[in-house]
Amino acid sequence: MNKVLMQGNKIIGEAAIRAGCRFYAGYPITPQNEIPEYMAERLREVEGGVFIQSESEVAAIHMVIGASAAGARSMTSSSSPGISLKQEGISSLAACELPAVIVNMMRGGPGLGNISPSQGDYFQATRGGGHGDYRVIVLGPDSAQELADLTMDAFDLADRYRTPVMILADGMMGQMMEPVIFKTPKPRAYPESFIMKGAGAGKSKIIRGLILDPLDMEEHNWTLDRKYQVIARKETRHELYKADDAELILVAYGTGARIAKGAIKRLRESGLRVGLFRPITLWPFPTNELRDLAKKIENFLVFEMSTGQMVEDVRLAIQGRARIGFHGRPGGVVPTPVELANVVMRKYDRKEGIIDHY
Repeated sequence: MNKVLMQGNKIIGEAAIRAGCRFYAGYPITPQNEIPEYMAERLREVEGGVFIQSESEVAAIHMVIGASAAGARSMTSSSSPGISLKQEGISSLAACELPAVIVNMMRGGPGLGNISPSQGDYFQATRGGGHGDYRVIVLGPDSAQELADLTMDAFDLADRYRTPVMILADGMMGQMMEPVIFKTPKPRAYPESFIMKGAGAGKSKIIRGLILDPLDMEEHNWTLDRKYQVIARKETRHELYKADDAELILVAYGTGARIAKGAIKRLRESGLRVGLFRPITLWPFPTNELRDLAKKIENFLVFEMSTGQMVEDVRLAIQGRARIGFHGRPGGVVPTPVELANVVMRKYDRKEGIIDHY
């Protein structure tokens, strides 16, 4: 398998094509514009490929709904304000149990904010984001290789559970260049019974999200909830880094985890045993795995490029079993590993073996 040097956004596009994506609709917004640019070029080269630059983000997500209903592996991408505009459509995908992949290359906010990398969309992604009782599988890559691997996995998960899946990255990851090896995609396994191809001589198929009877809507909600419980049991992913002998664990994801790994190297050189717990699935959050870690480690420090969102999931997982500190840099500020290492040294009392509470 050949290793190639590519930009992060283009890696997502190439991985999607190799995974069988044949429909893409999107609208330009920095810092993810290389994704639609790449898809516009590559989808012309594959049989059945369709690219549409829509008139808006709202139009793009609803085009994805139609393409998914027709059986195509479908994707859209945007950045923070654009993802906000897609929320009604994402809720409809969940309600209609249609598979699709949504990419959010986060930028500074709230509002229009700026085009610098940020992690302020964690709540929006992991709590559904739109209206109603639903969830979206959320994958948080931290490298070019994971951009490739998790994009392919996202299409498989979307088909397996007939649900939207989100890749949650940021502007730094989309713009960086790293070597990557594209794995061999799995053959698509998606039953014909879920594809709208016209009734013909058979029974009509109906896909709907409008269910006017409250009792029928309640049952549909519980059906979705049972599916989400299965996903939560089976699909959590995480990485442990230098955690075997750690006396303090940093918890971070995505670009924040890359910064944390650099900080850990410096902290260990100074004699402080620090490790990393990195959630890869942001929903479902690896709650049990983090809780198990808290049985033997007393100090955790959550680092996010936000004012603190994932920290709430960390608290819910640990349930008071350990001390939890927090350090955040919101609004598009990207700290260096040296800065984070200095924060850890200030917050952690090596003599007492405790970390400042958040």
